Amino acid sequence: MSNSPSPNPVLLLHGFTGSVAGTWQPTGIIDLLNDAGREVIAWDLPGHGSAEKHHDPAGYADMEAKLVERLAAESGDQPVDGVGFSMGARTVLAMAAMAPERFSRLVVAGVGRNLFEQDLEQAERIARGVAGEADSDDVHAQTFARYAAEPNQDGRALAAFMRRKHAPLGPEQFAKITHPVRVVLGTEDFAGSADPLLDALVDASYTELRGCDHFATPKNFGFIDAVMEHLEVF
Repeated sequence: MSNSPSPNPVLLLHGFTGSVAGTWQPTGIIDLLNDAGREVIAWDLPGHGSAEKHHDPAGYADMEAKLVERLAAESGDQPVDGVGFSMGARTVLAMAAMAPERFSRLVVAGVGRNLFEQDLEQAERIARGVAGEADSDDVHAQTFARYAAEPNQDGRALAAFMRRKHAPLGPEQFAKITHPVRVVLGTEDFAGSADPLLDALVDASYTELRGCDHFATPKNFGFIDAVMEHLEVF
């Protein structure tokens, strides 16, 4: 009988206006991980999909810390591999900085230079967009508004989520993330160059998705291949 330890569970976190049903299930990545013997932990972020929704930004206070507590309750002492897209990528990085012992390998997609640029004006435009108040010529906000209109989403809750106080993610936090991290970014992604993020991380590698934009990333075979390779799923 083999006494080898069981493989790490995999935490999947979707992006802003996404959900487990809309981001991960259609791609088959959950089934691929399960078939490889990996337990999958996939949550709808607060304010999204089937999760609890608040219309006050204060309702999302300390979200990342609360997710760390939830992860501890679900995974016990075993570390997990984390996969995040866009807002989910930022969230998993913040969680790994808060509780490094709870994570092993990380894959973060749809993030790069944008993690280092706090554009409060753009964030407010997006919040207005998901609440149904975007200007007709604001293409970026209108794009998010279309995703916010999908089933099980609540535009007011998403706007409050966008306006919440984010957990810090800067040099102090990045220094605590010593895990091997794969950064995946499309060449057409508005998140910008991956270079600032690669430079900030202690142990980073990079997968470029040629011709891929932000919202197409989770469905891109290159992204799925990068997840399987980096998490050593065989």
